[in-house]
Amino acid sequence: MSRFTDATSRRRLLGALGAVGVSSLAGCTALVTGGGGGDFDVGMTAAAFNPPQITVQVGEEVVWHNTSARGHTVTAYENAIPEAADYFASGGFESESAAREAWQDRLGGKIDSGESFRHTFEVPGRYDYVCLPHEPGGMIGAVIVE
Repeated sequence: MSRFTDATSRRRLLGALGAVGVSSLAGCTALVTGGGGGDFDVGMTAAAFNPPQITVQVGEEVVWHNTSARGHTVTAYENAIPEAADYFASGGFESESAAREAWQDRLGGKIDSGESFRHTFEVPGRYDYVCLPHEPGGMIGAVIVE
């Protein structure tokens, strides 16, 4: 006779296995959630910014951190930032076209796994940005500066 023949024993086993599975993942979720969960504001998962939108005050720095194994960029859409704002892109490019060209030519602006990019926002408004290699999959984010 099997030791798991009755329903009570099976439920206990499944409950214990479920608790072990959840507790083993607890440390992992804190790392990838971003939004102030670590030493960064926005995490970069395999195909998304997390959170996809963040609100900060004028003069605050936002830190993006690559929490995935894939390379990413943080590249502002030139036509989707306030007119008086400084352009920003990982790699230090001065325009969206320069960032796109550098990515195509030599993976310029790439943020490898475990690396970070930071930018200080001095002008209020909405700043839309993208990860160039994952733009077709919708890896787009926004910073709202109040």
